[in-house]
Amino acid sequence: MAADLEKLAEELSKLTVLEAAELVKILEEKWGVSAAAPVAVAAAAGAGAAGAPAEEAEEKTEFDVVLKETGPKKIEVIKAIRQLTSVGLGEAKTLAETPGSKILTQVGKEAAMEAKKKLEEAGAVVELA
Repeated sequence: MAADLEKLAEELSKLTVLEAAELVKILEEKWGVSAAAPVAVAAAAGAGAAGAPAEEAEEKTEFDVVLKETGPKKIEVIKAIRQLTSVGLGEAKTLAETPGSKILTQVGKEAAMEAKKKLEEAGAVVELA
């Protein structure tokens, strides 16, 4: 059994950040759970136990990738959206044409930064929220 777990860990370590984020979404849907909930509960409990003031800012761990402006290369932006998400061509086009569209929601910092870089390379103006 331990060898199987080692092999699984080895395979999972080969995933890119975006693939890992997609895997989390799939498992959350399949199992009906949220990977973020235990972290939030633990953070709230830890802050209360430590007596830390509530207004102390915590580092943000989940981000939304928001398209502010498509820029001059709309087709390249649509291609980038399709690479980052599992949406079809029509939905990717709609996202690209709608300022303020959330391309990815509640993704980790690395995945958000990678998505932002890819979209900006395609000519889009992107914001992490």
